[in-house]
Amino acid sequence: MSSSLTTPMTLTVFPPLADIEAALAAPGSVQLEPLRLAVLREITVEPIDTYLRCLARRSHMEASVAFGGVSRLVEETVGGAAYLTGDLDAVLVFAPLAALSPVLSCGLAGMGRHDLRTELDRIETLFHSVLAGIRRQTDAMILWHGLEPPLYPTFGILDVQRPDGQTAAVAALNAALRAAAGAVAGAYVVDMAACLARVGGAHFYDPRYWHLARAPYTPRALAEIAAEDFRFIRALRGKAKKCLVLDADQTLWGGVIGEEGLSGIRLGGAYPGSAFVEFQQEVVSLFHRGVLIALCSRNNDADVWEVFDHHPDMVLRREHIAAWRINWRDKATNLRELSEELNIGLESMVLADDSEFEAGLVRDQLPDVAILQLPAGEPVEYRRSLAACGHFDVLAITDEDRTRSTMYAAEAARRRARSDVVDLGSYYRSLGMTLEIGRADEFSIPRIAQLTQKTNQFNLTTRRYGEADILRFVRSADHEVLWVRVTDRIGDLGIVGACVLAYAGRRASIDTFLLSCRALGRGVERRFLVEALHLSRARGAEVVQGEYIRTAKNAQTETFFLDNGFAEVERAAGADVRTFELQLERVPPRELGHFAGVSSPLAIPVG
Repeated sequence: MSSSLTTPMTLTVFPPLADIEAALAAPGSVQLEPLRLAVLREITVEPIDTYLRCLARRSHMEASVAFGGVSRLVEETVGGAAYLTGDLDAVLVFAPLAALSPVLSCGLAGMGRHDLRTELDRIETLFHSVLAGIRRQTDAMILWHGLEPPLYPTFGILDVQRPDGQTAAVAALNAALRAAAGAVAGAYVVDMAACLARVGGAHFYDPRYWHLARAPYTPRALAEIAAEDFRFIRALRGKAKKCLVLDADQTLWGGVIGEEGLSGIRLGGAYPGSAFVEFQQEVVSLFHRGVLIALCSRNNDADVWEVFDHHPDMVLRREHIAAWRINWRDKATNLRELSEELNIGLESMVLADDSEFEAGLVRDQLPDVAILQLPAGEPVEYRRSLAACGHFDVLAITDEDRTRSTMYAAEAARRRARSDVVDLGSYYRSLGMTLEIGRADEFSIPRIAQLTQKTNQFNLTTRRYGEADILRFVRSADHEVLWVRVTDRIGDLGIVGACVLAYAGRRASIDTFLLSCRALGRGVERRFLVEALHLSRARGAEVVQGEYIRTAKNAQTETFFLDNGFAEVERAAGADVRTFELQLERVPPRELGHFAGVSSPLAIPVG
């Protein structure tokens, strides 16, 4: 892969288009995941193809983009289009106001209230019709680009004051679009107002090309839009990061605490201290979104904690920190240890550091760790750099996300409890663990989809699914979607595992079987499998087939089926795909084991 596509840079900065095209044409050295995109549009947006493929390469994917016809949005969705197929990953919809409704775009001042309402209702109906038409043809994620606010609204400076103004009309249509998308699983609205604000109106539109070819957006605008789209796509493909690792000196505060002392560092209401406060506020926002926060600082432990405990302007507190390494060892070693302690892969971590030397060392020794290089000496850029990086975007924020820090604190308590018992069995029994196994419903579907997108280590097939995919399985008579929740005397781990079963005659197939890393090592995966097997037998299946698809992260699951009584029946792709079977007459009994209780969809709970 060409370095011009992989050199670290901010999300929306690209090489010149000619350089991107040359790099995309060069033969690659690593295998890339296929990414299939379709563009439905009322306008011309072909140049976005280059930016989408460039961003795909940066995420180790090879994108192919199919474009529908200009001004054929309704025909190709309601009437059908050959390229809207079941194997698409995402459908991008472009329908700006000037294309949807020229009268609202340019002639609103002459419209009466009744005509305005009629036109708004027509477009709202179009939103619903197009979304339904797409969903009939594909379960792919839908990214509908919202309407940009007018740069020069119809009624001038009074427009924003008027309920019948163009500003209000666009806001009403965007609200209707969000409502329509919210009713369709896997459909999202791309915030075009944010893209416009970042680029600026003078650089976002090219009126000449709008009149020549119905192409309203400049290359700079299309680059920003593509980058915004990829925040969704990376989340869909499980590329979201889980942990932000922070340096301390010159990152969380200005100056060196060991040299300048508590009163000497820059942190507080006046510049430059205010910039560090702002950065910490962004970090705490990520904490509340479920991102793990860790420290990795070459420093004296007591000096760093003195700032956390005693500086009046610290926004980030001890309770926000899931794990830390504060010592004088190299950061690559410390990051490896943090990865092990938190039980997450290095690919799930982002290091934020102002030191090019430290960042370069980690980049060289731990290429799986993402680097957020903060501009040294420019703390005013820190918050924007973190907010713009897109590493932590997810498609849903679940209850488990909001309580993740509490769950990791509870896990630390479990580790302490483990040191007080003699053997593992006694430890498990001392936790008083209970399992709740249930069928997917409207409340659990977002979490199940998120687990398929984020779970890498204990994931037998690593198939990534959106909410629309899970909903399709739930509604199918030939599928069953299960989840498992774990609680113990210390706390609630939430929904930590998922299983998708497919039925065909007397055969059941395990399409997906996964468990969050925080629940590994407790026997949950085996007990969850036993319940899925008994459920399959209750459905009339006589044999269950399971598949292991090797990835760079899931080696620990390779023998899972063998360890649980399955026999291997097939190998393919050089042993990267292995198929196993179990005759259900040999299914293990539903025993309690070391669990205090197990409830499931099968009649009476065990325990």
